[in-house]
Amino acid sequence: MKRTYWGLFACAILVAGATACGNAGGDSEGTSALPSEPTTTDVTVPSETVPGDATYPERDTFIALPDVPGVTDTEIRYASLALKANNPLGTNIMDAFNEGIDAYFAWRNEEGGIYGRQLVLADKIDDEFGLNQAKALEIVGANNRFGVFVATLIFMGAAELNDAGIPTYVWNIHPNEMAGRNNLFGNAGTGCVGCTSRVVPYLAHLVGAKKVAAVGYGASENSKMCTQSQAKSIEKYSADLGLEVAYLNDNLAFGLPNGIGPEVTAMKDAGAKFIATCIDLNGMKTLAQELSRQGMDDVTLYHPNTYNQSFVAEAGGIFDGDYVIPGFAAFEYDSGSQLQQKFVEFMGKQGSTLSELAMVGWIDADLAFTGLLEAGPNFSRESVIAATNKLTAYSAGGLLNPIDWTRQHAAPTPDQLGSGYAQECFSAVQVKDGKFVGITVSGEPFLCWSNSTNDWSEPIPTSFNNG
Repeated sequence: MKRTYWGLFACAILVAGATACGNAGGDSEGTSALPSEPTTTDVTVPSETVPGDATYPERDTFIALPDVPGVTDTEIRYASLALKANNPLGTNIMDAFNEGIDAYFAWRNEEGGIYGRQLVLADKIDDEFGLNQAKALEIVGANNRFGVFVATLIFMGAAELNDAGIPTYVWNIHPNEMAGRNNLFGNAGTGCVGCTSRVVPYLAHLVGAKKVAAVGYGASENSKMCTQSQAKSIEKYSADLGLEVAYLNDNLAFGLPNGIGPEVTAMKDAGAKFIATCIDLNGMKTLAQELSRQGMDDVTLYHPNTYNQSFVAEAGGIFDGDYVIPGFAAFEYDSGSQLQQKFVEFMGKQGSTLSELAMVGWIDADLAFTGLLEAGPNFSRESVIAATNKLTAYSAGGLLNPIDWTRQHAAPTPDQLGSGYAQECFSAVQVKDGKFVGITVSGEPFLCWSNSTNDWSEPIPTSFNNG
């Protein structure tokens, strides 16, 4: 099969930080829906994930570093390489991603910066969809930026940035490009496209569905694999939850240019009441509109990438009842995290809209900052990379399912329990009256299973709150 780079559509990648598709786990027990008074878990994450003066007393120490690229006596300068022009999805990637980085840097600079220097996003480079590798080579050749932030659909410059030893912080929807490259970090650990997950079976069961459909694009290998893994996930837990795959189509035309009428009719005839998707948000709108046209308003959709409040509100109620999964603690939960509070504050100060890609930029910027703190005032590219690769539970202050960077550069495998995240976690919201609302009764932002087993169990509401 010809390899494609539409990583955006892979379930395991899109929500890698939340669901960690693959290596699902938990002890086998009942199949009831989320209880009204669930057992909850508050997880204390090591202080390495909470940068602060008490933990890092040398934060204000200045050491001259004349030979470190991108570092002056007053600034630590970064570049971003992101997609704007020729974006086939028509979504805001580059600007939103950069806004999150700028907001984070503004917060830390207001505190006094780090090691006597300000953090600066000096270059905002558009990779124009097809020029990622060429632009990466230009950054490597110039050798005048300390690190790079990347948000793109086609990450062809991954090898160049990694091999140059440049600390690189990525919107991690690229499992193939990220796997095994220890100089590349992301808002999620390296994902597994073909692994099963308990998320879709749980949500289908939660709404009382018995028959499930799974759909994806044929032009994307990742989308096809994602669709197949959704079907495998339903089949894996069919006996536990009384579910069956009623319809599977992993060969939809990208963007649904001819609509999706016949396919929806087939799903209707098959009795599907829950549809797991591996398609983009515009495709989701086309699907939801067709469901409504055919009188299937009682069908629930699983959205891996429609966490866009204005888009959902403007859709006129066609998404009501659906579940949406961002790759971090959804804004609708009070995670108790300082990073969440500061995100809202500093995005507001610069007049930016809260968005999923802005949060990804914010998290990547926090990881870059944490690496600097861990490396100490006599830092270099090499020492920051080495220090970041020692983090065993990076959660962005409770916004993420903790990442163990000592081992999560490697992609997890379907047959090796615990090779990815320690827990399979997701943060979900449901659409009600055109707005997102949290689904956990007690307010924890995550629902989690242990990955020490892939047996079925009810997920445990969990917070990774460390202040």
